[in-house]
Amino acid sequence: MNRVPWIRRIAALASLGDETRRKLFDFVAAAEDAVGRDHAAGALGLARSTASFHLDRLVQDGLLAVEFRKLGGREGPGSGRPAKLYRAAVQEVAASVPDRNYDLAAELLLAAIEASVADGVPAREALLRSAYARGEAAGETAGHAAGEAARAAAENFAGLLVAEGYRPESDGAGGLVLLNCPFHRLAAGHAGVVCAMNGAFLNGAAAGCGMPPDRIEALDLEDLRAGGAAQRGQCCARIKPL
Repeated sequence: MNRVPWIRRIAALASLGDETRRKLFDFVAAAEDAVGRDHAAGALGLARSTASFHLDRLVQDGLLAVEFRKLGGREGPGSGRPAKLYRAAVQEVAASVPDRNYDLAAELLLAAIEASVADGVPAREALLRSAYARGEAAGETAGHAAGEAARAAAENFAGLLVAEGYRPESDGAGGLVLLNCPFHRLAAGHAGVVCAMNGAFLNGAAAGCGMPPDRIEALDLEDLRAGGAAQRGQCCARIKPL
């Protein structure tokens, strides 16, 4: 569940908009072992300084990682300084504007299909179970606040919502509205399934964070549509005040 923050994913994709950086990233990612700047420069016909600049920019943008080690198997005095080497830090990176989380939807739906087949339960029931369990696990990872102040639990929960792309904002009455639906395109055509899955995930996440029960309130889709909120991508749930 540890998604790279949205702004970092956007920055990573923007970095790959530069053709030289894109070629360097592809070269390093395809290599069987970590790559030195001289090797990368020679392979792509770049000046060493140019390769070094762009490789370090890819590290800064989270696409590559650096390691230091001596090459050629030599160790001890006189063996030289460790070489600076680069390797891919991510297998893939994706971002959308606004932020969406279709990977999570796919994982929940696949888990539900597997559980439905294995346990012989209706697909919808399996989906709600898998969504709740995944949300609960995410909440526990975010920081279970059992024994802590209710405010701490709420802060953990709000942080999880931000990480998953919901964009929580105060509703002015002590609760939260979720200005972004991470499953917007799917919900537009399959609201009954997707909104139920979303509600189960949010309830599980709230429980995992140690929130009091019944904090998730389903909003009326027709009201959201009438006010244009659904078209703007607002989530069909709100978080009720403590």
